[in-house]
Amino acid sequence: MLTHEQIWTAIDRLATRAGLSPSGLARRAGLDPTTFNKSKRVTGDGRARWPSTESLAKALAATETSLDTFVRLMGTAEPDTPTIPVTSLARAATPEHFDVAGYPVGPGWDKLALPSAIVERHLFALEITGDALAPAYCDGDVVVASPDAPVRLGDRVVVRMRDSTLSLCVLRRRTARTIELQSLETEPREFGLAAADVAWIARIIWVRQ
Repeated sequence: MLTHEQIWTAIDRLATRAGLSPSGLARRAGLDPTTFNKSKRVTGDGRARWPSTESLAKALAATETSLDTFVRLMGTAEPDTPTIPVTSLARAATPEHFDVAGYPVGPGWDKLALPSAIVERHLFALEITGDALAPAYCDGDVVVASPDAPVRLGDRVVVRMRDSTLSLCVLRRRTARTIELQSLETEPREFGLAAADVAWIARIIWVRQ
């Protein structure tokens, strides 16, 4: 008999195998992005919530995974695959997701599998929702950033303000007092920030589109 935990574990493993977060898997399958989120696995009154057969079928089709493979994911531990924390860009703009150095902390992260060649300590991934950053990044893209990597002029970066606001920009100029950036919108604009208002900057080192 299949258990609630086995089904959801298999969905998480399916997402990881595809290099996606649970919300990314749902989006690729043409579902509401929250369909496979952990918050949707238990109802408000504490009862176990099961995914529908339609949503499972769409997830399998989107990842080109057979039903036999999905069944194996229910009970067989996956090989150790390097993973990094991932969450949506909008959700990351809260104080509890990062420490003062820009390292991901806290429980509000999913896991994303990446090629082992680019996995290092303290990396984090942000999933783009909507097309506000198009054409640089589109809905469903995932950017991977490193708070430890040297930041150079011309790099695409994640900028965290002291009020927890997050922005994805291009670094144009940096001095002891000011930071000049360029937006990633269709019609880029340049703007400046006081260095004292910036908590940290992380360089974007990889993107999965």
